Amino acid sequence: MGIYVITGATSGIGAKTAEILRSRGHEVVNVDLKGGDINANLATKDGRAAALAELHDRCPEGIDALICNAGVSGDNAPIPLIISLNYFGATEMARGAFDLLEKRHGSCTVISSNSIAQGSARMDVVGMLNNQADEERILALVQDYDPAVAHTFYAATKYALARWARRMSAEWGARGVRLNAVAPGNVRTAMTDGLSPQQRVAVQALPVPMNYGTDELMDPVDIANAIAFLASPEAHGINGVVLFVDAGTDALLNSEKVY
Repeated sequence: MGIYVITGATSGIGAKTAEILRSRGHEVVNVDLKGGDINANLATKDGRAAALAELHDRCPEGIDALICNAGVSGDNAPIPLIISLNYFGATEMARGAFDLLEKRHGSCTVISSNSIAQGSARMDVVGMLNNQADEERILALVQDYDPAVAHTFYAATKYALARWARRMSAEWGARGVRLNAVAPGNVRTAMTDGLSPQQRVAVQALPVPMNYGTDELMDPVDIANAIAFLASPEAHGINGVVLFVDAGTDALLNSEKVY
């Protein structure tokens, strides 16, 4: 059985993914702010360094998969936190664990969002993240923005994360490590339980074809099953893919796009 490392597996999609993997006999290492096997603040450089050091001590022979799931929504989080945790908390953890993945020809799966296809992402921020990746400079530039537009920064981090996975996948794949992204739709989690009435109206406005007449939110297990598959050896031939798991929302809104 394999060793699967998941960031943010204490609740939500991460917890459901961990549950599925453990039920299949795998060892799961949860890296989270609290309640994890490794507790660390992945929104900070020091926190990531500490988490990676502990992970290397714990798994010196390598790991089979890393699932970068930790993140915050764009509804009520400070914009600098969205940038640091959602983007750098994923990419820097992935880079830092690459040697462990390479030892076992493992896989890395990052969690994006179907918001990347809805036109809300700030593409100037996407460009900075993908082309400069100077965390301190970017945080200084975004710190004074109105929190009311945080959702555009959230979408930007998820867009940049998916593009990062696409860009790096060939290089990583040549060294035996697969790199993919999953783009979930709106999911029923603790985050969505706390939506304001205005936010819920916005969520309900997004069509979810497979859920017509039932629920505007997806079940976390549907996302978790896709993540578990993509991270597993069964997906050996899949590399550099952004997999939309949104019950058909992206296909409905962007039906003319096939690539």
